[in-house]
Parts: sequence; structure tokens; C-alpha cells
Amino acid sequence: MSDTLYIMNKTLVCFGRVMDVMNNLLPESRVIVISDENVARLYPELVGRFENIIICSGEGVKNLATVEHIYNELMSLGADRSTFLLGIGGGIVTDITGFVASTYMRGVKFGFVSTTLLGQVDASVGGKNGVNVADYKNMVGTITHPQFVVSDVEMLKTLPVREWRAGMAEVIKSAIVGDKELFDYIMRYSYNEIYSNIDHMQYIVRRAVTVKASIVEEDERESGMRRLLNLGHTIGHAIEKLTHEVNHGEAVAIGMSLISRASVKVGLLNISDVERINDCLLKFGFNLELPASIDDILTATRKDKKKAEGAIHVVLPVAIGECEVRNMSFEEFDNMFM
Repeated sequence: MSDTLYIMNKTLVCFGRVMDVMNNLLPESRVIVISDENVARLYPELVGRFENIIICSGEGVKNLATVEHIYNELMSLGADRSTFLLGIGGGIVTDITGFVASTYMRGVKFGFVSTTLLGQVDASVGGKNGVNVADYKNMVGTITHPQFVVSDVEMLKTLPVREWRAGMAEVIKSAIVGDKELFDYIMRYSYNEIYSNIDHMQYIVRRAVTVKASIVEEDERESGMRRLLNLGHTIGHAIEKLTHEVNHGEAVAIGMSLISRASVKVGLLNISDVERINDCLLKFGFNLELPASIDDILTATRKDKKKAEGAIHVVLPVAIGECEVRNMSFEEFDNMFM
């Protein structure tokens, strides 16, 4: 059994077992898989079913050198405009696959099998694809939608706990941005109850994707409402730039905690909601201590790709389930944390 939803009438998101839905999604044309070494080892029957290009794993490969390597491999395989690219992996693999597909021969069709929680609820849906430049996150990319995304929560069983937790940061973000019922749901159950229960995970993934889909439908190109999805990310990306000791979800968790406290300072959020947000993050094992000085973090935000004309778009929680975007100078932004 599978559940589905459409995003922008361009992407079919399928929530179900990958082996049950894959044959109905793939085109009759040639398929080439892009995946990483870990996923290829875990799912040889899926990755090995097609011609494939296997890259190394980790954030360090999310760059233009890897993209060029894949271009060369595709040309060596004789891939043409009728070739379908299938990214099987987490957010790094799907970001790279989407960017390659969007640019190879000026664009070929593509789809994803998302194997991580962070990928299922965020990275693989919404059409954003990109790579890092000089450790700055997603500085080069496109907005091009995959034909489909398969989210099989059974695949999450293979995730290391730390990677699963990283995905929960994006789930919590979605709840704070636009789904109080989802926030209440994940607060109702213990860490272990959610982590070990497929039904809970299916519900959580579906709700988080629905939040993102509803926002992308209103603002595909991030000219307004879609900026809400950056809650915690301006600070989070700065932390990722400064230290390689935290992953994306851990950095975003710290960012959400900091920006929630800042939102109280500017008179938007109640302190009781900040306490609930921090309690939720702590329940899932996030360390909310700063891994770098606040001065260094604020300096690093000046390289954020969301800045424009000396100002930055800042996402501030108003209540759990509601946020707003404010355009601030960097001085105004810095003052919220002083």
C-alpha cells in the first residue's frame, strides 16, 4: 500500500515500500542510478538493478568536482537526453543528482528514492538542487522538480541514530513553521516510541512533507512565503561553515533554539513556547550549546546566500505552528543575540 501527494503538479511523492511502487514510476527509457557507496552496499538489489555511478559519501563530495566527475561518467556511458537519472540516497545524493540532471545536456528527467529522514522530509522535495562552494552551503544550484520521490520509511531502519536525529530537526522545523498538531504529536510520544514505530514515522514524514508542499505551492522560487522553510538555517549554515563537528540537523536545531529566544526579545514569541521548543529538541538528543562563539557565528551569516543588498531575510517564530519573515540589516540581526 502507498499514499501519494503531488507538489506543483510536477512531483509525485509516494509514501510506501520502494519495491512495490518503483516499476510503476520509472519510464521505459534508459535509467542510470546515481548513489553513494553506503547506499550501494545497503541496497545492492536496488542500486545494482540499473547502470550506476557510485560516489563517495559525506558532505565533502557535495561540490562541483563531483558534478564534473558525474558528467564525465555519463558521457562515457553514452547518456543522452532520453536518459532518466535516478538518485538513490540521502540529501547529498539527491541534491547532486538533481543538479546534474538539471544541467546535463541542458536538462534530463530525474527522480529520487530518498533513504534518510532528512531527505524524505526536506532535501528531496520542493525542487531545490545544488552543491557547496568553499564550504558555503548550496551556493550553486537550480530549482528543478523531480518526476517523483519515493519515501519508504522502512529504509530509515538502516540509519545511524545520529542521522535519524538530524532528520528530526527538519520535522520539528516543519511543525514550528506550519503544523502545531504535528508538534503536539511528536511531544506526545517518547523518543523511543517514535524511533521504533513505523506508523509514527509514516505519519510524521507525511505531515512534514505536506507542510513543505503547501508552502512550495504558494512560492516555488522563494520570493516570499518559501523563506519560512529556512527557520534555523541562517545560523545553522553558519555553524556548519565554522565547524565540521556537527551535522546539518544538529546545526539547524541550535539555530532554531537561538532564533526562538531572539523572537522573544523582539516581542513575537512567548517564553513558554521557547521552552516547549527547547524541550522538544532536547528530548531528541540535540546539544544546544554553541560549538563556536556567537561573534564568529554572526560573522559567518554574512556569507549566507539569502542575503540581499546588505540585508538578510530572517525567519522568526510567532507561535508554535506560525512564523513570519522579516527583512533585517545585519546590525539589527546581530542585536537580537546581544
